[in-house]
Formats: sequence, structure tokens, C-alpha cells
Amino acid sequence: MKAAVRMYATGACPYCRRAEALLRNKGITPEIIRVDRDLVQRQTMQKLAHGRHTVPQIFINGQHVGGYDDIAALDRRGALDLLLQEAGRERGGG
Repeated sequence: MKAAVRMYATGACPYCRRAEALLRNKGITPEIIRVDRDLVQRQTMQKLAHGRHTVPQIFINGQHVGGYDDIAALDRRGALDLLLQEAGRERGGG
């Protein structure tokens, strides 16, 4: 099973598009929650992301991993693939 990835985003955010493209290149289709259309979702994002208000904010199996710069840095170190694999196993994948 693949990791569950949730991304809080806005429609006009270039970093959101980059993050989505990076994840899709890894075979992951993130659940995208638009915070520019829903104040309650924006408040939820800020609470879950420990007060961060910038987008994207990305969660893998409920664990906050940060924004685009954070997942890009994880990817450069090879850690993003490992994190996604471990998260997939936690969800019941091989």
C-alpha cells in the first residue's frame, strides 16, 4: 500500500505545484486540500503544522514533514523515498 500524503495548498502557489510534481514523480498522488477556499481548513492546517501558515504543508501518514523546501531537501538526501516506503509499510503495504 502506498503512503497517504495530504498536502494543504492554494491554487496559485508555485511551490504547491512543484511539491505535487515531485510526489507524482515518486508514484504518489497527494490528497490536496485547498486552503484558499476554506478558512476552516486553513485553520486546521495551521494547527496541525504547529502554526505554520505558508503553503504547501505536507503530511505523510499524518506526520508533518513541512513544505516544498523540506521535501526537496529530503529527496536530495534520498530520505524521501525511504520515508514514503516506511509510511507505505505502516499502512499495510509490503
